[in-house]
Amino acid sequence: MNIALYLERAARAFPDAPALAYGERVVADFATLQRRVARLAGGLKALGLAPGDRVALAMRNSPAYFELFLAAWHGGFTVVPIHSKLHPKELGFIFDNCGAAVVFASANTLSACEEGAALAPRVRAVIDVGSAAFAALHAAEALALVPRAPADLAWLFYTSGTTGRPKGVMLSHASLVEMTLNFFSDVDSVGRGDCIVHAAPMSHGSGIYLLPHLARAAMNVVPESGAFEPEEVFALCRRHRGVSMFAAPTMVKRLVDAPDGGALPGLKTIVYGGGPMYVSDIKAALARFGQHFAQIYGQGESPMTITASDKSIHMDTSHPRYEERLGSVGLPFAGVEVMVADENDRPLPTGAVGEICVRGPVIMSGYWQNEEASARTLANGWLHTGDVGAFDQEGFLTLKDRSKDLIISGGSNIYPREVEEALLTHPGVAEVSVVGRKHPEWGEEVVAFVVVRPGAVADRKALDAHCLDNIARFKRPKEYRFVDALPKNETGKVLKTALRTRLG
Repeated sequence: MNIALYLERAARAFPDAPALAYGERVVADFATLQRRVARLAGGLKALGLAPGDRVALAMRNSPAYFELFLAAWHGGFTVVPIHSKLHPKELGFIFDNCGAAVVFASANTLSACEEGAALAPRVRAVIDVGSAAFAALHAAEALALVPRAPADLAWLFYTSGTTGRPKGVMLSHASLVEMTLNFFSDVDSVGRGDCIVHAAPMSHGSGIYLLPHLARAAMNVVPESGAFEPEEVFALCRRHRGVSMFAAPTMVKRLVDAPDGGALPGLKTIVYGGGPMYVSDIKAALARFGQHFAQIYGQGESPMTITASDKSIHMDTSHPRYEERLGSVGLPFAGVEVMVADENDRPLPTGAVGEICVRGPVIMSGYWQNEEASARTLANGWLHTGDVGAFDQEGFLTLKDRSKDLIISGGSNIYPREVEEALLTHPGVAEVSVVGRKHPEWGEEVVAFVVVRPGAVADRKALDAHCLDNIARFKRPKEYRFVDALPKNETGKVLKTALRTRLG
């Protein structure tokens, strides 16, 4: 099955329904969008592309981004969405590694893409989506939808590469269909007349979530800024109805802290994930915006689909373990098995901490042209996430940390998130990230990078006392480093690797 069938289905059944908006303005109904996509797919074929060839997208969010996703699938090609802020050398590595046939860029990424393409000899063209050359592709003869087998590659997602060269995660058409069905079963419903606002990068989770909305003939909305701007999100929630969006926890925090105090009549659901959401932060978001939140835990290798907490769990404030549930990442999706395992892939009992392993039809096919990494990550039929967590007695999964972020001091395990959660309850702390530093006697010691709230006071003595009031003495940081901001990638994840380089 070709995932682009979702568009053909919507265009036949609801041709006049709004399909795509640019900011507050609808720019295409489903019939129009389907015609443009078919012609754009024909234009890609005219460039010499054959089914299975890779189409790289390194650009800001835009209506063209949305069309290119669908046109690539319609033509039987593989889409390779890439961080728009990568260095030219990083882009060049990905272009070359995936064997990209063509690269699409926006004005702000064109120069970097051209430099990167010079390092990838198989790239035939770099095309600016704002150029006449891109417009000309839409003048090609419409291409009939190219059939694809369920196992055929649809999306090649490159990992962030924080521990080395990025790896290409292979997601098949069947995997994306399964992700779509899992969204409906465990995250949220989508009705016709609803929409999704792509304020987060379409190269990642927000782009994947175009599919559930397309499957239900709902509208996709691209902000005119092409990025996340709280004031713009507020405006779009007043203009449109049934608004959903995917947001990293840092984005949710920015929405909460934004000065706009007006009502958001169109807001339906904010699905958050992609990093740790601290209990204090989600409680603040619920207090400000109401019961409009759902959580997912996933990774590129299991796209948006490992565990979830839907809105009903966030609403159940009378539950005796409500806060513990908020601090978890929810229950396993209906379409996957999740196991907390020891080092020999044996399941651990309730409450025991181990590596989170996943299996099911949504899981990646493997890493692109990397059999060794594929075999290691998919050993014994399970996806080894590299994340550490534990199940509670009700089946809720709580993340402790990435296995590489675990701090072992004096033989005791210290989970940075636990220390971060404690520090964030101090009124003077706006943001914090905890890492381990080598210690000659203890193995590692805890260091906290702290962003202080404007106008507040939070010194070492106060934070030390606060930690001693909330967590065990051996877990408290041995050093506090006060910084203006934490380093983050495009999706809002704190770059602990960058923080470790500051330790000396």
